[in-house]
Amino acid sequence: MEGLFAILLLLLLMGLGVPVAWSFAGVLAYLAMAYDANLDTLMMQGFRSVDSVILIALPLFVLTGYLMQSGGIASRLVTFIETLVGKRRGGMGASMVLASGVFGAIAGTATAAVASIGTIMIGPLEQRGYPRGYSSALLGISSLLGILIPPSITMILFAVVTRQSVAALFAATVGPALLLIAGLILANRFAAGRLFQEVASEGLANGQAPSKGRATWRALPALSLPFIILGGIYGGVFTPTEAAAVAAFAAIVIGFLVYRDQSLKHFSRSVIAASETTGSIILILLFSFMIGRILAFERVPQDLTELITTLIQNPLLILIAVNVFLIVAGAILDDVSVTVVVAPLFLPLMVDTGIHPVHFGAIVACSVVIGANSPPVAPILYMACRIGRVSIHKTFAPALQLIAFVGIPVMLITTFVPELSLFLPRLLGFL
Repeated sequence: MEGLFAILLLLLLMGLGVPVAWSFAGVLAYLAMAYDANLDTLMMQGFRSVDSVILIALPLFVLTGYLMQSGGIASRLVTFIETLVGKRRGGMGASMVLASGVFGAIAGTATAAVASIGTIMIGPLEQRGYPRGYSSALLGISSLLGILIPPSITMILFAVVTRQSVAALFAATVGPALLLIAGLILANRFAAGRLFQEVASEGLANGQAPSKGRATWRALPALSLPFIILGGIYGGVFTPTEAAAVAAFAAIVIGFLVYRDQSLKHFSRSVIAASETTGSIILILLFSFMIGRILAFERVPQDLTELITTLIQNPLLILIAVNVFLIVAGAILDDVSVTVVVAPLFLPLMVDTGIHPVHFGAIVACSVVIGANSPPVAPILYMACRIGRVSIHKTFAPALQLIAFVGIPVMLITTFVPELSLFLPRLLGFL
């Protein structure tokens, strides 16, 4: 009962506008009093949990995302992709989906993708006939490819709280990511011909599109980043943490010396923004680890497993129930909260049901894609609306349509076809 009340308290505090980290602190204080926990011991265990080499990758990947935006990397990636596919029917929307995917393969975060890709593309999309509400909804969902395509900050957090292999989790979300990309491109192509009329492309650069050769040449330094990062990780050249350092260093070099769009002023702003984001996430992790210790000591996950298996006998129905809960939780909580609190809570149940922890990580990542764009909280969708300068009410309908016809089917396929998530990790020898 205390565990359920703790979740309700977390929702209440966040609903009242309390910052997420301090909402977790409030829940921790309640559980410590309810179970008469030793805070000194909890604090020591919490600090030991965040004292992880893997977590060093977190601030570096966050910094890489901000540096891509301020260093001109994101804009050149978008221009390159737009010259390749932008003139086809639905091509401009497909360009945004693909650009978000490439951005995610470098930075591993959704918020930076929303800011970078949205700032560059929402205006040109409107010129092509795309309604701003629809464009913002497509931006919100496609930006979550940063969570599915490795490297992924969400999967790093999942690996830390569940003690799984980061590389295996990175590989597990590649299949769902490709499926989501294909689904979004097909849905956008359908929408471009029926929901609105797309006009001819004139390019991104003030009405004058560069040639394919020139756009490719300009984008080569930026395009080399995902090959360096993912090739280095899966080729055994360096660890995910070392890959994060390489990505940040490469973004600095490309921004300052190759594109020369980076400045000391912009660089300092990127460092400050990355530090603020990382600090908030680390606080959430610290408090969530301490909350997890209390819940584990009181056998709350085990009690939850016994309760659900008593009420539901069919493993398929258990999976559906967990999927529904994850979507609802994602619609109320942010992606970090779902990953570090809800996911470990259900992990014992999933293992008892026969779901591999790495497969469950892919399911959680898909649920975040849906929840982050679902009302009432919808943090990514709200951010996309701010970037697109459009009312949230104009984005709800297209967002829910994309979720219903693309997001949920991808999540269900990921859930009920385990090989979609486990084939690549096994092929690469991580499982």
